[in-house]
Amino acid sequence: MQVIRGRRDRPDAALFAGSGKVDEIKAAMHEHRAKIVVFDHTLSAAQARNLERALSEGGTPARVFDRTDVILDIFAQRARSHEGKLQVELARLEHLSTRLVRGWTHLERQRGSLGKTGGPGEKQIELDRRLIGDKVKKLKERIRKIERVRDTQRSARTRSGVLRVSLVGYTNAGKSTLFNRLARSGAFVADQLFATLDTTTRRVWLGDNAMIALSDTVGFIRDLPHSLVESFKATLEEAVQADLLLHVVDSANPRYREQIDAVNTVLEEIGAADVPQLLVYNQIDRVPGMQPEIVRDTHGKILNIKVSAYTGAGIESLREALAGAARDASRPIPTAA
Repeated sequence: MQVIRGRRDRPDAALFAGSGKVDEIKAAMHEHRAKIVVFDHTLSAAQARNLERALSEGGTPARVFDRTDVILDIFAQRARSHEGKLQVELARLEHLSTRLVRGWTHLERQRGSLGKTGGPGEKQIELDRRLIGDKVKKLKERIRKIERVRDTQRSARTRSGVLRVSLVGYTNAGKSTLFNRLARSGAFVADQLFATLDTTTRRVWLGDNAMIALSDTVGFIRDLPHSLVESFKATLEEAVQADLLLHVVDSANPRYREQIDAVNTVLEEIGAADVPQLLVYNQIDRVPGMQPEIVRDTHGKILNIKVSAYTGAGIESLREALAGAARDASRPIPTAA
């Protein structure tokens, strides 16, 4: 794999990259006998088509994928639940609807007037767009039914007075490992992007009069495509409806501050910016000299907690902090006499 970087004031309308950079990419493809190019940006349908034409050599066609294509492919591999698969399929179809121009070089008229055969004078691309639109409608309806079930479950947790806590954070920050530590659960864990796509919720007993409903959610990423945010709103809704967000940070990542900002951007997009947060600096076992601790401000409010979900260091302090929040939430609000 070879990485090629470039800087421009603005993307080229036709090729995204400049013609000189495209020639450089083509030369690298020839040298490595590569057939696939991945752009770490979102490309328009026209840009992707033009790039494939420009990078194809002889009789060997080039395939061009953008950031959304790659994320969708990873999501498709990770989805395990029925809901997750529906959400991935919805996102894929909505993305495909913007790429129809790439799939059809012929636009001859179609015969027939029934359903899939297309109406009189209907172009192939119009027929395809209509078929995709019908599938999207059906998928959205199926997802809405699942949402109604999820809303019923969420309402039951709300009526019970249990503090709702959701784990959020950049992908691969260790949320699922932390979830397993706190809930003593066996949720799937792997050192890979988007290992968790489906929300998992467990009730966690933290001591006397201290119970929480803990949810593990899909990992975030910078520049998350808007179509994915829309498709996964049912999953991300757990963050919106939470009473407290545990924002898990990979403290061993040198770009962890950028990742914090990326997560907060997505939280703002889904309407969860005002939900109280507790920063949890995870993976301290990979940072020389970093020790488990609770950092407080001058008024005693917790600013962040440093833990290692892998070794268990600092987990008890986190459980105590959550227990305190749960007990505070369960206390009745004083009323005026």
